[in-house]
Amino acid sequence: MTEDKHDAFRQGALDYHEFPKPGKLEIRATKPLANGRDLARAYSPGVAEACTEIAKNPADASRYTARGNLVAVVTNGSAVLGLGNIGALASKPVMEGKAVLFKKFANVDCFDIEVNESDPYKLAEIVCALEPTFGAINLEDIKAPDCFIVEKICRERMGIPVFHDDQHGTAIVVGAAATNALHLAGKTFEDIKVVSTGGGAAGIACLNMLLKLGVKRENVWLCDIHGLVYEGRSEDMTPQKADYAQTSDLRTLDEVIDGADLFLGLSGPGVLKASMVAKMADRPIVFALANPTPEILPDDVRSVAPDAIIATGRSDFPNQVNNVLCFPFIFRGALDVGATEINDAMQIGCVEGIAALARATTSAEAAAAYKGEQLTFGADYLIPKPFDPRLIGVVASSVAQAAIESGVAARPLDDFDAYREKLNQSVFRSALIMRPVFEAAGSTTRKLVFAEGEDERVLRAAQAMLEEMTDTPTLIGRPEVVQMRIERAGLTIRPDRDFELINPESDHRYRDYWQTYLEKMQRNGVTPDLARAIMRTNTTAIGAVAVQRGEADSLICGTFGQYLWHLNYITQLLSDGGLHPVGALSLMILEDGPLFIADTHVHAVPTPQQIAETVIGAARHVRRFGVEPKIALCSGSQFGNLDSDSGRRMRAALEILDGMGLDFVYEGEMLADAALDPELRERVFPGCRLEGSANALVFASTDAAGASRNLLKVKAGGLEVGPILMGMGNRAHIVTPSITARGLLNISALAGTPVQHYG
Repeated sequence: MTEDKHDAFRQGALDYHEFPKPGKLEIRATKPLANGRDLARAYSPGVAEACTEIAKNPADASRYTARGNLVAVVTNGSAVLGLGNIGALASKPVMEGKAVLFKKFANVDCFDIEVNESDPYKLAEIVCALEPTFGAINLEDIKAPDCFIVEKICRERMGIPVFHDDQHGTAIVVGAAATNALHLAGKTFEDIKVVSTGGGAAGIACLNMLLKLGVKRENVWLCDIHGLVYEGRSEDMTPQKADYAQTSDLRTLDEVIDGADLFLGLSGPGVLKASMVAKMADRPIVFALANPTPEILPDDVRSVAPDAIIATGRSDFPNQVNNVLCFPFIFRGALDVGATEINDAMQIGCVEGIAALARATTSAEAAAAYKGEQLTFGADYLIPKPFDPRLIGVVASSVAQAAIESGVAARPLDDFDAYREKLNQSVFRSALIMRPVFEAAGSTTRKLVFAEGEDERVLRAAQAMLEEMTDTPTLIGRPEVVQMRIERAGLTIRPDRDFELINPESDHRYRDYWQTYLEKMQRNGVTPDLARAIMRTNTTAIGAVAVQRGEADSLICGTFGQYLWHLNYITQLLSDGGLHPVGALSLMILEDGPLFIADTHVHAVPTPQQIAETVIGAARHVRRFGVEPKIALCSGSQFGNLDSDSGRRMRAALEILDGMGLDFVYEGEMLADAALDPELRERVFPGCRLEGSANALVFASTDAAGASRNLLKVKAGGLEVGPILMGMGNRAHIVTPSITARGLLNISALAGTPVQHYG
């Protein structure tokens, strides 16, 4: 990094910590405190009721307080990664960062506690005294051998999990990476020779983990700054190092590296030389984990061993051994079952979960977070990326199950499938509300055609469909491009075996398709030559023809291009039997629940009849999600207080709806705040037939609906499901270019539901 870049990075990092408010954490209340009643419940006298229950049954602390989801990150700052003994206060940014990672990746609440105490026995006393406050303790950045002492005392005396992440977190991720590296190299733990540098807490813990995974003690050679740890050595020895002392006349790393299958470095820069790597076994595994400069750089390893499998501790090289793959999820699993400790079985469960996830198909979310990186299992992808959202479901559930099976869970789980689903719902926010849709889609098999079959998001959605649904995907795209992008994304789907492919450049159906298009459009100015050209170049039209001919049940398009452009071809080809586009409905998943918005795309300024159709269509689709519709007709006028165009159209639509004897609640016209705030609405229009907050807002223009949708996405963190094209009998849906692969999967589930399921 150049000096200018380093200065810019340094200032950016400082600004990140200082603005818009100092630090990376704040505390927020989880209950309302808006009036005297709330105050009486939150504090005196209501708080006494919770205190009394906990006094009678200490386990109830997890019911009435945050303790069951609260972890302390405790340090004295004596061994901060890359910085050394900087003291408790200077270590606080690191501990705050650790707390942020707990919350981000596993929704575990965390307090950072920095303690000015260098005596390990006194530090252990302080930590033990914190047990009433926390559900678990994460010891961090405490120097060796003090960390061994502190952890041992705390684990013996405390009835909650105590986990020194620098030791065990590193060991777990190394164990997962080693599991997969040996899988690729065709070797086993039982047969390999391991040479390690670094006798500190992390190094010893990694060796202990390798023994648990099957490495033989006699095959482990530990070196430190003084050379080999051997029987009879007295210099700079600890009981932990002595456990790995070899009976040997060899003394240096250069001497013991001969024939090694795995080098494990947790020491310092430049310790391993290329000449030493050349002495290792075939297909050597080199884990050079010193930070910020590894024991050897990957290019130097490959200069003598091109087939080596390499991991480092840095993010700018493949296979970063990063503790964030472990600690949020091992604590999540431990807390969820009320584990009294984190034992070997739970740690090995974590190893196996991480390793298995790397061997699975990469998630679309991880691919989006690490755009441009090759995320296919292999020598450069031994362990998953931290932003893979599946980590919590796979790893935390493995840990929880191991805790139960090993007998340390105070609150065993009865239904592991439900637990995994709950974990996934915490990451995939659409999972809960989409469940009825997926269940309905699973009752039958439909053929879905994707117009933009070359798009990686579509390919990932097709793979997910095959894993989670019964529907059959058809993709429109050039075979060589589709195959290249499947391989680049590391997907396992293959044309003909898993999906049908329509090649716009050369397909046996070409004549049938252009003639069908010509037949539908020849009285709209389409000539045979134009029909042929469109069926070679316009994938939305090709997909619509496939549905028109009955070769597919529903079309999904719109990952690029303008919504109304796609809608034009869908309307031309699929508006049969009274079908016509009614409106576009977007489900916005917000922190406080779902909110449906319409019409976001179809009718710029709808007529009263079109508004009424949108309301009826919205009610049908809201019910698909297991939600009873409460629809507000929104405009700039509120219950007749303005003689505006939008108000007049909404009032006319209300008259149409009132004459239809509908079986759902609707009301209007009103402002959006009145629709969502029942107290405000009661003040301006007492006795309104809409009770509570509306869950669907129908606007008087696409400008208003679209603006509301976009504001909810950008400023309120709303997650969109849709848009859902209403009125076309589920024969077509048009997404928007911002859609994700999971968004496409959700639309696929909607398109995969037969029309009779929702009217």
